[in-house]
Amino acid sequence: MRVLMIDDHALFRMGLSELLERRGIEVVGAVGDCRQGIDWVDERQPDVVLLDMRMPDMTGLEVLQELRRRTVPMPIVMLTTSRDENDVINALQGGARGYLLKDMEPDDLITALADIVNGQTVVAPELTIVLAKAVQGEVAPSAPSHRALAELTPRELEILCHLAEGQSNKVIARNLGISDGTVKLHVKAILRKLDVHSRVEAAVIAVEENICGRGSETD
Repeated sequence: MRVLMIDDHALFRMGLSELLERRGIEVVGAVGDCRQGIDWVDERQPDVVLLDMRMPDMTGLEVLQELRRRTVPMPIVMLTTSRDENDVINALQGGARGYLLKDMEPDDLITALADIVNGQTVVAPELTIVLAKAVQGEVAPSAPSHRALAELTPRELEILCHLAEGQSNKVIARNLGISDGTVKLHVKAILRKLDVHSRVEAAVIAVEENICGRGSETD
């Protein structure tokens, strides 16, 4: 995987570059100047572009818009400290394929980047509930999805509520005293039964149906 980073914080660029390269990921550029970064995207053709949201000369959204205007083919990911709902929505509507937080665990970041390069859209788990509430009126799940809630086991309902709270698999595993692998299997089963493709879509259903306020028993 080849990564290009545009971020005005030099220490963060240096630290993340070192972390990525230790994991076998090639950093083809790490720059604080947005205009230079945009040119480098064209010249160096990375597999994925990482953008900060708050920068002095251009915002991450403005860089995203310019890159999309140039119809660059690779996915663009916001990597930021901003948890603002408008930033999340505007970035995804603007064509970003991911919205990740700078305080993510390194392993989670690497996994997210791999998923994004493979065609998925990834939002930091902590922002799932923010995004679910924001799109609640726009992405109404179908009636069959609602009925499918009855197919979920008590444990799956419990994990769905944790998903709706924006918890990562690791946090859910720790809270429930089970392994990460078990949580992943449950999440896959939840998405399959609800006939959705992302944690956000599952969270939208949980929010709309208010299932986490029903006091359902868990096993």
